[in-house]
Amino acid sequence: MSSVTVGTAMQEVIDHSEVVENEFVKKWKEGGGKVVGYTCVFTPPEIIDAAGLFPYRIRALGNPNTEIADSHLARFNCSFCRSCLQLGLDGTYDFLDGLVESNGCDHIRGMYENWQYVKPVSFFHYVKAPHVITDDSMDYYREELRLFMKALEEHFKVEITDEALKSSMEKQEEIKERLRTIYEMREGKNPAFTGAEALSLFLLASAVPDEEFIRMADAAIEERKGSSVSGYRARLMLAGAATDELELVRAVEAVGGLVVTDALCYGLRAFYSPLDLEGDPVEAMADVYMKDMLCPRMYEEYAKRRDFILGKIEDASVDGVVVMHNKFCDVHGVDNVQIRLDLEKRNIPVLALEKEYGSRADVGRIRTRVQAFLERIGG
Repeated sequence: MSSVTVGTAMQEVIDHSEVVENEFVKKWKEGGGKVVGYTCVFTPPEIIDAAGLFPYRIRALGNPNTEIADSHLARFNCSFCRSCLQLGLDGTYDFLDGLVESNGCDHIRGMYENWQYVKPVSFFHYVKAPHVITDDSMDYYREELRLFMKALEEHFKVEITDEALKSSMEKQEEIKERLRTIYEMREGKNPAFTGAEALSLFLLASAVPDEEFIRMADAAIEERKGSSVSGYRARLMLAGAATDELELVRAVEAVGGLVVTDALCYGLRAFYSPLDLEGDPVEAMADVYMKDMLCPRMYEEYAKRRDFILGKIEDASVDGVVVMHNKFCDVHGVDNVQIRLDLEKRNIPVLALEKEYGSRADVGRIRTRVQAFLERIGG
């Protein structure tokens, strides 16, 4: 079993990352602040922050209950989307003052549109992202970002200046630098963080004010300097569909598979590429959030996704890769087949998992399959 001593700093991170409405969100709201929720990585949080609002990345944290959501979004839709919808409809996300819909996939769109239909929030905006990268599509996406800014300005009666955008971009880069440092520390010869801890830190980054995350991340980094995780049997990479399931990663690591890196949108894919802080803010955000989006929705960019995964396998000395997708996830379900085939051609051990999001019963099955995978790769 993978283990490392959890100190005060890391425990604070874990405590705040495992609740939806943490004490910092509550304090922000009590002070009259507004919170805007988003999901996909091509919704730049810098724009929301530059408007003086709190950008909050929606998560379900492994919520297994979808009773209310299932009456609005059929069960042949992704269970992550249904779990998020459940929390939107049962009151958990009542602290949100706005929602930013996106076309990451049809299931995400269904989640947002049913949420807004059943329990509308005062601000609702749809950021549309192209599925291909061309000169015309990039112009289209830049205009989408400008329309997004205009919508925020008009609804919340604020002004988003270039100076505010650049300041928000600088803050976001500080956050990304901390996350990159944490990933370097987990990917090294003597990993200083478990995969579950790295996910906790990532989740925290989009759920608390910037200065609070930087404070907690710096404390966790300092606390773990010179430390290393022990007791693991193999170094694994986790890739595939959106997941914020801390219990799932802990289950994998409980049987000895240390997750030393990932290729997840709730993970490395969201922050690996730095923003250009010198040029036009909209141009810089469009380049990062569209051109560098490693999502299978970008169907002409498969080679880039494959090469990214291969690069991280080498960087982190990975022994095996777990590619997963939530049941009924079309884009990752198809993409993972090709990823598996390409990795196997290179003699890289792969475990392909289809799972139900948040299902405790599924966690037991996954533990068994990971144990067998570790035996196969000699871990």
